[in-house]
Parts: sequence; structure tokens; C-alpha cells
Amino acid sequence: MKLDKKFWNDRYLAETIGWDVGYPTPPLTKYIDSLKNKNIKILVPGAGHGHEVIYLHQNGFKNVWVCDWSEEALEHLHQQIPDFPKDRLICDDFFTLDLQFDLILEQTFFCALNPNLREDYVEKVFNLLNTDGKLAGILFSIQFNNPNPPYGGTFDEYNELFKDKFIIEKMETAYNSIPQRAGNEYFITLRKTRL
Repeated sequence: MKLDKKFWNDRYLAETIGWDVGYPTPPLTKYIDSLKNKNIKILVPGAGHGHEVIYLHQNGFKNVWVCDWSEEALEHLHQQIPDFPKDRLICDDFFTLDLQFDLILEQTFFCALNPNLREDYVEKVFNLLNTDGKLAGILFSIQFNNPNPPYGGTFDEYNELFKDKFIIEKMETAYNSIPQRAGNEYFITLRKTRL
């Protein structure tokens, strides 16, 4: 199965988006609430309907960027927040981005990528982040036997994947996951190393 632009757009058109709970999840809102500087440049990759993006926008973060392959998802997001700058809704492949950010918020994007792209993801996130930039969000803490996304993982796998390019500030079981994901998510904050 090719997890390409058509695949993701078709999922949104058919509304087969089981990962979308319809609101921003508590681990992300709690983290967003802790951010003091509302001028930081933030990327939300694979944002889909962008519940976290809406939350950021409503809470005064004005330098937020979105990247998703699905035109349908981005159009839905734009309808929810019509004053969001359209040039910051990027309908393209995450791996082609050529911008710099202070923070990348991770919510269901990593687990939607084919696992053979995980090293590429780490490299891309590292390159997209400014000095001392952070990757923060949620990763599944369980393995799935799915032929399709989502794909899970383990602490040891993630640690090995990120340790050379990031300082792992936090990677622990999220205490405030939604009930259906309780005990199955790690909350992470990873800071870019100065290589």
C-alpha cells in the first residue's frame, strides 16, 4: 500500500479517520498551555483537521504552520479558522519542507508514516528545527500488528532512533491521555542537539 497524497486525501473524503477524536487531546493542550512565548514558530505536520492548530490559534499563537498531504483536511481546517493565513497551510510532502521552526508538535503524524521512513523523519525534524528547537508530542507506546497505519513502537526503539540528534528531555507514559489511549502513549519533549 502506498501511503501517498491520494491515500490520505481519500481517507478524509471517505471520513475513515479513526485517529481524529474531534478535539485537541489533553497531552497537547497541557503542553501548549505551558508555552510562555507565543511568538515561536511552530510546525504541526500531518495536522489533518488540525484540532491542535485551532487550539494554538485561539490561544494567541500566530506563527503556526501546517503541512498535510490532504487538500480535504486543509480545506476543513481553513473553514474552521478562516483568518488563519492560507500560505501557512502547506499541502505537500513533509519531507520536501525547507523552513526553520522553534517547535514541531507531534500528534499522530509519526505513527502514520511507514516505519521504514523513521530515520528519515528524525533527520528531517532535526534539519527543520532551529538551534535548541524542540519536538514535542505523543508517540504510541505499544506495537500494532497492522498492515496499515497507525504503527506503534517501544521506548527502546524510540530512544535508539532519537538519541544521536536529540536530548531526550522527556519520554514517559502520558498521564492525561484520552481514555481509549490511556497507558498506550508516551509524551515526549526532545531538544535538538548542537551537532
